[in-house]
Amino acid sequence: MNLTLTRCTTLAAAFLTATLITPRAALAHQTPAATTCTLVVHIDGFRNEKGDAGLSVFSSSDGWPDNNDKAFAHGPHPFTGTATTIKLQVPPGRYALVAIHDENSNHKLDKNMFGIPKEGFGFSNNPHVVLTAPSFDTAAIPVACPTTETTIHLIYK
Repeated sequence: MNLTLTRCTTLAAAFLTATLITPRAALAHQTPAATTCTLVVHIDGFRNEKGDAGLSVFSSSDGWPDNNDKAFAHGPHPFTGTATTIKLQVPPGRYALVAIHDENSNHKLDKNMFGIPKEGFGFSNNPHVVLTAPSFDTAAIPVACPTTETTIHLIYK
C-alpha cells in the first residue's frame, strides 16, 4: 500500500509540475473552438403572402446560384406581410445569397417558357439584373462576427 501511495504521489507531482511549467506559448497552439457569426438577412418586396421565402447561402461559386446541393445553407422560411428577417449562424467569411419568393412552395424558382422568372428573386448586394444572374463575386458579401446584416430587395419580371 505504501508503494501504491508513493506512485500516486509521484504521478500527481509530475502532472502538476508539467502543468505549471508548460509555457503559455505551447498552450496557444491548441485548436480554438469553431467561431460562428450571426448573419441577419432582411428580404423585402414580397408582392403577396403566398408560399415561402427561399434563401440559399453559397460560400463559393461552385453551384452558384441555383444548385442548392452545393449551397452552404438553404431552405424555405415562412413569412407574413411584405418583408421577413432570417437569422443564420455561419463561420466568418465571404458569402453570396440568393432569395426567392416561392409562391407555390415547390422549392424552386419557376420560370416561363422563355426562362424569365415567374416568381420574385433577389441577390445580396442587390445588383442590377437583366438576363442572367450576377456572378458570385458580384453578389458576395463579407460576414464578420458578431453580427452582419444585409437586405435583399425582391425583383419581379
